[in-house]
Amino acid sequence: MDSISILEKLLAFPTVSRDSNLDLIGYVADLLQANGITSQLIHSADGHKANLFATIGPADRPGIMLSGHTDVVPVDGQNWTLPPFAMTQRDGRLYGRGAADMKGFVASALAACLKASKMALRTPLHLALSYDEEVGCLGVRDLIEMLSAAPQRPLLCIVGEPTNMQVATGHKGKLAARAVCKGREGHSALAPLALNAIHLGCDFVRALRDEQERLAREGARDGDYDIAYTTVHVGRINAGVALNIVPNLCQVDFEIRNVAADDAGDVLDRLRGAAARIAANAASIAPEAAIDIEITNTYPGLDTPAASEAVAFVKSLTGANGTMKVAYGTEGGLFSRDLGTPAVVCGPGSMAQGHKPDEYVSLEQLRRCDEMLERLLSRLTDGP
Repeated sequence: MDSISILEKLLAFPTVSRDSNLDLIGYVADLLQANGITSQLIHSADGHKANLFATIGPADRPGIMLSGHTDVVPVDGQNWTLPPFAMTQRDGRLYGRGAADMKGFVASALAACLKASKMALRTPLHLALSYDEEVGCLGVRDLIEMLSAAPQRPLLCIVGEPTNMQVATGHKGKLAARAVCKGREGHSALAPLALNAIHLGCDFVRALRDEQERLAREGARDGDYDIAYTTVHVGRINAGVALNIVPNLCQVDFEIRNVAADDAGDVLDRLRGAAARIAANAASIAPEAAIDIEITNTYPGLDTPAASEAVAFVKSLTGANGTMKVAYGTEGGLFSRDLGTPAVVCGPGSMAQGHKPDEYVSLEQLRRCDEMLERLLSRLTDGP
């Protein structure tokens, strides 16, 4: 099967992160098995989802790993003009949820695995497919734990997130957190006698904006990013029951996306200090006033040296002269930090198409990815 045929199958599986990916994983495992490739499944704790890992070639030495995620973001509330969970080919584009992010690469990687099964590889090819990447690179952590105990660890990881087939050496780290602002409830007619938790939340959002302004003004810079400095972002506020009740609870969900030279923990410490000061000022009204911050998810950034052998190897597969960095996060930072495996991001399509209605990957981009992986297979028959 070629990558287009495989992509058509993959897009038909509605693997939104909130749902199971087992049907897709089962399809992949059966496809590999039919070509003599044994795969290992690493299930989630509830058995509702699974990672997949497979090796083609000799098992007594480390190889090159192709990594991708199987989950996609929801289509709810989006104005799709084409079926999201079916492939539509039109005007040189392949449409469907996940076509760019990132089932296009997964399809190309699977096609390469099928070709590799008929070849005498001297260096193995590894395939790693994970779940729940879209909600914080959650599933891949169990796969990494398995690999950390294995006799061999991969020499190099190519994460196939969409880069327009450019070679990306890094991305920012991410720390997601929730500030729980606690006030005192009361009747809205007597609002000054209560402590409005939404007001505490607003004061904390002001502190977040102040920190963002400080980072933009004084923080570390990395000119390889579109946004060269660490960013702080509020994504969700949840509070209130009824208009005539002063709310006693307000939750503010926020994130820190840090460049390598900044420590997200230091940024969070400053925000905790600001939260403590806001709560202390409110204690004169309600001694129980508090803003508690809990980390909900975190993953490290990726910063593979542009002059490294790993980057040179991937550039030799693509023909690229330069490198770039991407704004979004990937599992590459986890592979690098927890396994010591250098990672490079390179895949078909553009993230400008990801997460949008009528998402697509172009036939040209998919062809270029296929060619990159064909060159990889040729290298693996000769040695990396």
